[in-house]
This record gives sequence, C-alpha cells and structure tokens, in this order.
Amino acid sequence: MCGRYATTRSAGDLSAVFEASDDTDGGLRPDHNVAPTDPVPVVRVDPERGRVLSVARWGLVPHWATSAAGASRMINARVETVATSRAYAVPFARRRCLVPADGWYEWVRRPDGGKQPYFMTPRDGSVLALAGIWTGEKSPLTFSVLTTAAVGELAEVHDRMPLLLPADRWADWLAPADDPAALLVPPSPGWLAGLEIRPVGRAVGDVRNDGPGLTERVAVDRERSHGGSALF
Repeated sequence: MCGRYATTRSAGDLSAVFEASDDTDGGLRPDHNVAPTDPVPVVRVDPERGRVLSVARWGLVPHWATSAAGASRMINARVETVATSRAYAVPFARRRCLVPADGWYEWVRRPDGGKQPYFMTPRDGSVLALAGIWTGEKSPLTFSVLTTAAVGELAEVHDRMPLLLPADRWADWLAPADDPAALLVPPSPGWLAGLEIRPVGRAVGDVRNDGPGLTERVAVDRERSHGGSALF
C-alpha cells in the first residue's frame, strides 16, 4: 500500500483545481491503472513560478542513487519514518508535493484464498490529493506517496492508506514549514466518510489493462469476498 491508483483528469482540469501553472507540455494521459515508475501528474512549488503541475515518475530516486534501478521499491514513504529516513528526510523537509488521484486500489484476501480488489474514491467525484515528496536531482522528476495507518472503515480493507490531504490543507503541505512533522495528520473521520469503498473487477490486477471499466463497481459475494462484512 499504496501500490496502484488512478489519475484521469486533464492537465487543464488539474491546473484549475489546484490553481497551478501547467508545466506538463502535453505529457499527461488518463491512466486508470497507475503502476510504479509510471509518469503521472504532481503539483509542486517552483521558487519563481509558484504552484506548477508537473509530470513525475512514481518511485523516488534519492539524490545519492547512482541509477533509478530501485525506484519501484521507493513508491511509498511511511509517515512514522519519513522525517528521519536517509532517502526521504531531505525531500520531506524541502520538496513536498500533491499527487492528484481519482482514487486508489487495494486487494483483500477472500476466505477462499482469492483476492478481491477495491477502489477507494470520493463519492462526489472530486479529485483526491495524496501527500507526496519529490526529487529533482535526476531527470525526470520522481516522487513517493506518504502512507499512514488506516482510519475507520478503510482499516477493514488494509492496515495502511495514503496520507490524504483535504483542500484546506494543500497550501500548508506545499509551503515551507518549521515543523513539517506537524503536517502528518490524517483527515478527520467525517471527511473520510465521504469516500466510497467500491469492489471492482480483477482486470486491474494486470498492469497492462487500462480504461474506465477498471474503476466500475462489480457485484461480489460478501461471504466469499470479505467474510460477510456488511461494509461491502
């Protein structure tokens, strides 16, 4: 967690939502099945231009790394250690970003041994902002998504979740901070209640698959999918 998500909005839409200049140069495409090392949009702060929408690859490459070979293992940074980790501490202190997403996927093991994928997404169709950190020493830009302990009903799906940032926290996340650790607070249970936990088809398990059908709700057998939980 978080190992797969969807981001399908255009550069124009994201620039408007996040009040950012478009720096993607036409390099965005809808992606319903983002996987590690894929190029995707992030919102960061440029010292001269302010907020910019950029394309970055998912999987942070530390400034001291000699290659990007390990990027696929650097897609997530835990809030518990991000401030002290050799790889993440400097980006966390100086280069925080927002990662726009329609929602993210998790897989729940069924009692019969199979796995049922779920898509966590806002009920109202709004964009999510995942807390991220980025690096720019190597080209292209690279980033990691911060994760935290799952809260509320999300804990029934997985014990971790992305650190989600409501719109009123975007500015603080992007701005310089004397104590950035104070920003590592999950959203309130009331805000999280606005997320739908949606069962989806197994096609999302293959990174070669894409398209809006991946995020559509499917019917599942509750007894087989999650031990009869009324949540789903």
